Amino acid sequence: MTSALAPPLSARLSLTPRTTLSGLLDGAWWPRSRELEAELPALCEALEGRYGRITRVTVNPTRWPVVPHKVPVTGHTLHVGWFTEQDPDKMILLSYAVGRCDLLVIPPETQPASAARLMAAATLPGGVLAAGALLSDEAVAGRRTRDARGGEDAWETDGGSARPPLRHPVVGARMIPMPGRRRR
Repeated sequence: MTSALAPPLSARLSLTPRTTLSGLLDGAWWPRSRELEAELPALCEALEGRYGRITRVTVNPTRWPVVPHKVPVTGHTLHVGWFTEQDPDKMILLSYAVGRCDLLVIPPETQPASAARLMAAATLPGGVLAAGALLSDEAVAGRRTRDARGGEDAWETDGGSARPPLRHPVVGARMIPMPGRRRR
């Protein structure tokens, strides 16, 4: 029995619209794994229409278990460098035609809804948040969402089905609504 090779998956990439506003990032990339050698060919192919032939890439090695020096891509070899001073959540790609492209790298294990929010935030024209700041903000927002849902779930499974008591502006105090009276 012969097995056919599956076609490579396209890059999950979102680029900032072309505009006169320049920001810190040119877009976001959500790789499927932390294997640069497997992921970079699809990324370079996806960027070729806008940036031309990508010839060099730099990463911070803290997010990539293996950083190969060279990666074969369609028609040429991509040179890969690493710098510990570079933002670990950013990838810099260089091309002869256009110059430089800075991408937020969304961790492969990120949930789809969170990745979509990160891609939207990274592609805002004139964006001033660095890659690490965007990921940090998303992590905080994700914890808040989980905490809020957790409180509602605890209330529903704790024997109560009515609304919880209203919070009073004084820390720790609670206001109990009076029966028959409407809150204003």
